[in-house]
Amino acid sequence: MKNSIILNLLFVVTLNFSCAQNTDNKATAPKESVFTAKLFVDEVQIPWGFTFLPDKSILITEKEGKLIHFDDGKKTIIDNVPEVYNRGQGGLLDITLHPKYTENGWIYLTYASTDGNEKGGHTAIMRAKLKNSSLTEKQVLYKATPNTTKGQHFGSRIAFDNEGYLYFSIGERGERDINPQNIKRDGGKIYRIHDDGRIPKDNPFINEKGAKTAIYSYGHRNPQGLIKHPVTGEIWDNEHGPRGGDEINIIKKGANYGWPLVTYGINYGGTPITDKTEMKGMEQPIHYWVPSIAPSGMEYVTTDKYKNWKGSLLVGSLAFQYLERLVLDGSKVTAREKLMEGLGRVRAVKEGPDGYIYVAVEGKGIYKLIPKK
Repeated sequence: MKNSIILNLLFVVTLNFSCAQNTDNKATAPKESVFTAKLFVDEVQIPWGFTFLPDKSILITEKEGKLIHFDDGKKTIIDNVPEVYNRGQGGLLDITLHPKYTENGWIYLTYASTDGNEKGGHTAIMRAKLKNSSLTEKQVLYKATPNTTKGQHFGSRIAFDNEGYLYFSIGERGERDINPQNIKRDGGKIYRIHDDGRIPKDNPFINEKGAKTAIYSYGHRNPQGLIKHPVTGEIWDNEHGPRGGDEINIIKKGANYGWPLVTYGINYGGTPITDKTEMKGMEQPIHYWVPSIAPSGMEYVTTDKYKNWKGSLLVGSLAFQYLERLVLDGSKVTAREKLMEGLGRVRAVKEGPDGYIYVAVEGKGIYKLIPKK
């Protein structure tokens, strides 16, 4: 027993020392704020995701199952939204438009769905069109199985790449020893499909017997940020670790991101999960957080409206209730900055078509960051 305790303590000390190599640039508050946060959409309890329509109005998902259309100060509740499994971290999740939305009108949603024979729910992705404040032509493109009544790790974010492929993430649903390393099971994966739900013929596991052929990468825990890098075209994700070990990854075809065989985190009770932070054949994150910030939405800044922000990465923190700006040199994080401290749990962040940054905060709504002159 004593030996076991000593080994655990040694592991934690070693892990913290290892992590210190990646936390030299701890997030600090800016010396002087370069913006004012103005509440732009009020009274939205959990604005999980949002996207801008071509007319600059906003579609907002509220976790409990509401889809809100915000236009010129007015909120309209959209009808015919899919029924959601609103439990724990599950509900109505991300939303995005097809890259050719002005031509085809497709809107994409991820949500926790009860469809299936088992009790509980699992993550699904749907596309639909918006007509007269109602969703029409609804098509479920993918539904993960099996359902479970567990309330954690649904994911889920959506991104399109430059070739028009659709990526979405699903967390491992609290089944870390069963799902993330098994390509025959859903959960703990990032998926790639065509915009109509067809499986691309060059997906990495298309010829693997019994595999879930929509899988593009595996070994993930709970990816809650997913974007296309606007410069390189790469797909980047961020994901929740356990106690420590949140990650930012560049997603590669067929790659294994290690969970739970390798991690920079430990169990919530302080005991080790593994003594390995890397392993042959498994990808390393480009950045990790210790302690965990519980990352949520993510955005790459392309606008010139904020001094020195262009080329930075913005990531919401649920645990510490701030927006983090990560300064990048290519794919290396060189500095970190805390923004909007204490305002609330930051759930999503987007750069709007007007070049301003918009931030969704739980219990508040969506803020617009107005640069100071």
